[in-house]
Amino acid sequence: MANTKLLLSDLAASIEYVPSKYVRPMNDRPNLDEVQSSLDGSIPLIDLQGLHDLNRSHVIRQIADACQTDGFFQVKNHGIPESVIHGMLSIAKEFFHLSESERLKNYSDDPLKTMRLSTSFNVKTEQVSCWRDFLRLYCFPLEDYIHQWPSNPPSFRDDVAEYSKNVRKLALALLEAISESLGLERKHIDKALGKHSQQMAINYYPPCPQPELTFGLPSHADPNALTILLQDDVLGLQVLKNGKWVAIHPIPNTFIINIGDQIQVISNDRYKSAVHRVVVNSQKERISIPTFYCPSPEALMGAAPGLIDTHHPALYRKFTYSDYFVKFWNRGLATQSCLDMFKT
Repeated sequence: MANTKLLLSDLAASIEYVPSKYVRPMNDRPNLDEVQSSLDGSIPLIDLQGLHDLNRSHVIRQIADACQTDGFFQVKNHGIPESVIHGMLSIAKEFFHLSESERLKNYSDDPLKTMRLSTSFNVKTEQVSCWRDFLRLYCFPLEDYIHQWPSNPPSFRDDVAEYSKNVRKLALALLEAISESLGLERKHIDKALGKHSQQMAINYYPPCPQPELTFGLPSHADPNALTILLQDDVLGLQVLKNGKWVAIHPIPNTFIINIGDQIQVISNDRYKSAVHRVVVNSQKERISIPTFYCPSPEALMGAAPGLIDTHHPALYRKFTYSDYFVKFWNRGLATQSCLDMFKT
């Protein structure tokens, strides 16, 4: 029977309505007619070429402004070759177009697995399902995980590894710039993240017969430090700005950067973890590939000492990233952030 499919992508093509488990409550639906557009320039597009020349201080100020106001910005001239970007998007689509039996070789609903194909968000605890399938990969240190990745399509490991290495370089450059923008030593955030962790989700959002009833992902903030998002040319991502949802129109060969909860903690609330969501559509499949740059599990998180004084006391108690992520995972995407659980 169709409704016994493990993956949404194997169910979606055969249905004409959204199954009840995907239908959001009336007060938690996309209200697509109320969404604004990023085409008005409301989401900054920052040229990172300036990080490497005399314009560095100007780019640092642009990053500071974006992190303070919305926690979201786009970047161009980021140093990742177009061929690497196109290769990543192509292999992602190829993976999700494999046969059901081939894809299901990678399936697991165990969140502790460092490579797994699954669906929705947390299938064991959530009340309403999300309209997405995803392949989750750990990517750093690469040599520890690459052997776990899918071996089909044949070039998957090589293409994804090349992409992952390039994105890590970009993440480290952005962390340095964000540290500087806070008035901290350039390597401060790098050191605060301990041994570092890098994870990737390849999200697949099939066409949805009733997109007004459900979400690809509901409103949430990311628990990690920094998210670097690559997306195809299909609209779906929306960012909360001044209390209004803004649809992000994809710009080829750019990335969307959003501040996660851990940089909000390190900055002692000077910078804001970005609230965002994903909507779906009835016509086109959509692929998005976020890289989650994270502290290592044992890293002890807290506000940077240089950002604490008598007028700005520490707003969060110290905690390990593993403690934080467990709370986030168990709480799910029903609320925007679990930062309030760690306040002093």
